[in-house]
Amino acid sequence: MRRLRDLMDGVERKLRHRRGLSPLHALHEATTSFLFTEGKVTQGALHLRDAADLKRVMVTVVVALLPCIAMAFYNTGLQGNLAIAAGALPPAGLRAIAIDLLGAGGHDPGDLWHCIVHGGAYYLPVLAVTFMVGGFWEGVFAGVRGHEVAEGFLVSGMLFPLILPPTIPLWQVALGISFGVVIGKEIFGGVGMNILNPALTARAFLFFAYPAQITGDEVWFAVDSYSGATLMSAAAETGMAPLQDVGWWQAFLGTIPGSMGETSTLAITLGAVVLLVTGVASWRIMLSVVLGTALTATMLNLAGSGTNPMFAIPLWWHAVLGGWAFATVFMATDPVTAPYSRTGQWIYGGLIGFLVVVVRVLNPAYPDGLLVAVLLMNVFSPLIDHYVVKAHVRRRRARHAR
Repeated sequence: MRRLRDLMDGVERKLRHRRGLSPLHALHEATTSFLFTEGKVTQGALHLRDAADLKRVMVTVVVALLPCIAMAFYNTGLQGNLAIAAGALPPAGLRAIAIDLLGAGGHDPGDLWHCIVHGGAYYLPVLAVTFMVGGFWEGVFAGVRGHEVAEGFLVSGMLFPLILPPTIPLWQVALGISFGVVIGKEIFGGVGMNILNPALTARAFLFFAYPAQITGDEVWFAVDSYSGATLMSAAAETGMAPLQDVGWWQAFLGTIPGSMGETSTLAITLGAVVLLVTGVASWRIMLSVVLGTALTATMLNLAGSGTNPMFAIPLWWHAVLGGWAFATVFMATDPVTAPYSRTGQWIYGGLIGFLVVVVRVLNPAYPDGLLVAVLLMNVFSPLIDHYVVKAHVRRRRARHAR
């Protein structure tokens, strides 16, 4: 490792002193930052010491995502195997190669190894395209601005594939992450300056640009009686009947059709524990989303409706359907796009929980609601902090005027 570090340092000196090669310095800096710890030490008498830096925070989030990534492999492969066994999903591309290598025709669709390999044939290409295309744009903007590539894209690049359907075309993955990085982050100034979550912005672009391909039945694995629909879509159409057929425990474990990393509330809960124990994510935001969802769902349950079956969905079902758990733990708590003030975090999370249920119940054309709720509150996050600070200043003035 010492020889490799000496080699990288030598390359850095050449890049720094040659004007024509300066745009490549950002790429070199990103590679060095990924491979080694920071070698620079703050000088001077006055500076803060902290064991946490941006790299450690980002790595902690990636560690918290590992259970969801494991489910992206297993459950995607499981749903694909079940669909192939039912004759509903013709294998193609890497999936066909994986199936041929495994001899999928005669194995148990739930076999762990077969599920992981088959699921990887869906997940890994999406992950690779995300990092290649997103990393390209990060490098371009870093080179133009003359600074290093920030570690923030590591998390965005890991989040984006997990919130996509398994059979999404790779060209749409490239287009979506391009929009998320360029429009969702870089035009605002890069990491720390964006008001919208880049991964969620990329998903929103694909949702509104290609709604039929992103959310239509054809993109989901057709298993048993669902004909390709997710539990969220089935509940929006017929109410509690399809949910009771599957059972809450199966939905909690995540062995149901859905986006690759969003189906397992259990895996997401494990990630939440990591983020809360390490202090990376705000427990106030998570708890306030739960409280906002619980209050709104309970009110609609009591109100009832003779025509809209979503009015009857209780809190514990909202928590295991769609992207509620994933967005609550990994999207709403994004420290860049969420409020900084403690009071603001309570307001922000509570409104997300309220909006999620309202969109799910009152808008049958879009039964999930998390994407709209989180992005909308991202936009209002600075305004929430602004008025919270103004309220604090007003109270302090009144207190000192006495």
